[in-house]
Amino acid sequence: MTLPFWIWQQPDWPDFHWQMDTLTHLLRACTQAQGRLLGMAGAISADEQAQNTLDALLQNIITSSAIEGERLNVESVRSSLARRMGLQADGQETARSKGLAELMLDATRSHGEPLSLERLLHWHILLFPVSEQLLTAPMRIGELRGEEPMQVVSGRIDKPTVHFEAPPREGLEAQLHRFLCWFNDSQNDVKLDPLLRAGVAHFWFVTLHPFDDGNGRLTRAITDLALTQAQPQSIRLYAMSASILDDRRGYYEILQSSQRAGVDITAWLEWFLQTLLKSIEQALARIERVLGKARFWRTHSQSGLSKEQVKVLNRLLDGDVLDPRGGFADGISAGQYQAVAKVSKATASRHLADLLEKGCILRLPGGGRSTRYQVNWNDNSIQAANHETIETSSKP
Repeated sequence: MTLPFWIWQQPDWPDFHWQMDTLTHLLRACTQAQGRLLGMAGAISADEQAQNTLDALLQNIITSSAIEGERLNVESVRSSLARRMGLQADGQETARSKGLAELMLDATRSHGEPLSLERLLHWHILLFPVSEQLLTAPMRIGELRGEEPMQVVSGRIDKPTVHFEAPPREGLEAQLHRFLCWFNDSQNDVKLDPLLRAGVAHFWFVTLHPFDDGNGRLTRAITDLALTQAQPQSIRLYAMSASILDDRRGYYEILQSSQRAGVDITAWLEWFLQTLLKSIEQALARIERVLGKARFWRTHSQSGLSKEQVKVLNRLLDGDVLDPRGGFADGISAGQYQAVAKVSKATASRHLADLLEKGCILRLPGGGRSTRYQVNWNDNSIQAANHETIETSSKP
């Protein structure tokens, strides 16, 4: 007898189950990390909390699209989010950025509203604004997919590899209705851990794949909604999509293997919780950076720094929200200081020497053109080496 190839062909689909013994330690770790996150968030000012929330939501939007290979205009999305959060917005928004911001805020703010088909269709329209539809391949916007098979394939056209095939179009409304009823009813199920509920919702919806396009982004919006319902205060402080993007290959591999298996989805939930924990830990590090920045400026508030020095120090203190590996993670050189501060080479060298003298920065190992500097996060660690003369980029 031939066994079903796809999980939705299993006779007990979608009656998922899992091995709690495998997941208990991860659930505990996630809950404890959420508690620490909320505690640390309470130590920062209201303005810093608002900015941190903006950064987390922005990161979620940008990275969710990046998982699908789409690059967004960061400043445009930031501006759209800021306007809707009552914060200062300097950039220009587009129909695309407006829609993405409204979708994200609806998922993370209107968590008391039921998830209905009408709401999903509205989210789909927000993903694909009318003004940009002519730039993409024809698709059904704001309605379920058509009769043709929904497959994820790669490889040659004449010899494709099918990574996933969604349930057939016939009966899709009934399957989607069952999912939506479960999603709304399970919010009050005291026997179902809310974090596991988010993981089940993610897997179930992405397997249904009910739209022509945008299924992954809507899946992650539903996950954000479920996580908001689990812990409304903490969801706006971390970006799970960023952690999924960090392990994009692992994400697709675990989905593919789980969608070809039975309804025991322990392996998927284990990956989901590990990724959730990573995203919360990254948020903890970001808030610690905010607290560190506040301590830094308390220490150096009377240091008599120029506006150019303050600008560069803030860049170093903030890092790069959307890519921690970018920005000045490896320190800043005299040439980079010159470019950021928009000063001459001689002024850049003089400013860096002054910052070293005042203990604002540390010199990293290396010399000549490779000399780099980083923020001195330790209030008391002004090293003697920092009092040496700055080496200019003209030296060998």
